[in-house]
This record gives sequence, C-alpha cells and structure tokens, in this order.
Amino acid sequence: MNKVMIVEDDPMVAEFNKRYLEKIDDFELVATCSSVDEAIFILNEKKVELILLDIFMPGKNGLELLSYIRENDMKVDVIVISAASDTERIQKALRLGAVDYLIKPFEFERFSAALTAYYKKNTFLQSADHINQEQLDERILHNEEKALPEELPKGLSQDTLKLVWDAVQEMKSHSFSTEEIVNITGISRVSVRKYLKFLKHIDVVDVKVHYGNIGRPISQHKINESKTHHIQQYL
Repeated sequence: MNKVMIVEDDPMVAEFNKRYLEKIDDFELVATCSSVDEAIFILNEKKVELILLDIFMPGKNGLELLSYIRENDMKVDVIVISAASDTERIQKALRLGAVDYLIKPFEFERFSAALTAYYKKNTFLQSADHINQEQLDERILHNEEKALPEELPKGLSQDTLKLVWDAVQEMKSHSFSTEEIVNITGISRVSVRKYLKFLKHIDVVDVKVHYGNIGRPISQHKINESKTHHIQQYL
C-alpha cells in the first residue's frame, strides 16, 4: 500500500480528496495536515510515500514544502492539487519535482488517472534493477504518445463499442477475460475479441497472456485508468 498524506487547509476539500482516495485501491491515507509545519512534523515521524499537496495555505505555502522535501532529499513524491493555475507556480512546482499537477476543480477521473499512473510508474521502477531506453520512454517518460485513429476501424460500430465498454467498466476493479464480456453483452466471442483488440490499441485496456496447465494461452484484460479518456471520441 502506498502511504499518502493530504496537505490541505480547507477541511471540506481535504475530506473531498480523502473520499476520492478511498475509492482507489493500493493507497492508504496516513495523515491529513492543514499547514506546512504540521506536514514537516509528520514527515519526520511517519512513513509517507506520496503527498497530495495544495499550494495556497496560511503561513508557508505548498511550494515551500516542496522545496523542503527536495533540500532534505526525502524519498517522497508529490502530486499538487491546487487552484493555482498561473504558469509561474505550475512551472516551479514541476521544477521542484511534482509528479503531477491537478487544477481545482477537477473530476474524479482525472484524480484517478493521476494516482493510477503514479502507482504503475512506481511499481515498475521498484520491480526492476535496470531498464532500457524503450522502457524508460514508454513506461516512465511517456515520450512515445500514440497517435489515435480518427475513426473506428471498419467493421466496428459505435453502439456495440459502447455496449462492450460498459461491460468492461463493470470489471473496473479486477482483470477480466473475453468470456466474461461475452456473458455480459451477449455478443459473439469473435466480435468481443475485435472490440477488445481495439481498446488495447488505443491503450484503454492492458492485456497479459497467461498459460494454463495444458499450455493454452489465456488473455486477461484490465482497464488502464490513466488512458480512459482516449475512448471518449469514439462513443
């Protein structure tokens, strides 16, 4: 579990962020602070891996906390969640090492995408001692952003795509097979495979192939929360 601290002086906003966080697996809230000084105290007392940080606060601001973290070489990541939308503050936050920046107000989907992307990147880095350039570009730096097709491929329809996508979203919390989508939608296995192949192509689902005892490959799919916005133009 990733240990999270919320640094937000508005109690209602802090509660709002807390409820959003509770909806996402693999994250555990360990503290909520209303000031930078309180946050620094907690950082020196508890294990914190990720901070959800506001910038505008009484006394020291969030950027000062970011500076403190970097100056003291603390092993903690920061996602800024702030109403500050001026480029000067955003650029400073990014230069100080913020891994993402959410401008208030924001939708849950953006919040979820930020934490899911963080979790995937962090998990990948912890699982490997060395990575190659391609892995660095695609998994960490995201330099190879895929160009999406302008239209649905020939043979796919918008209505059926929506039906398949609705079924996929029912499987949001766990991996699923082609057969499970067939059972929900009533669509043929061949057709479901075509739509899942398209969803994989636009990166909204990830696919892993597992081999059973008799060697038959089984494809398991899982929603890629950080890329779900890719599907909107096709629905």
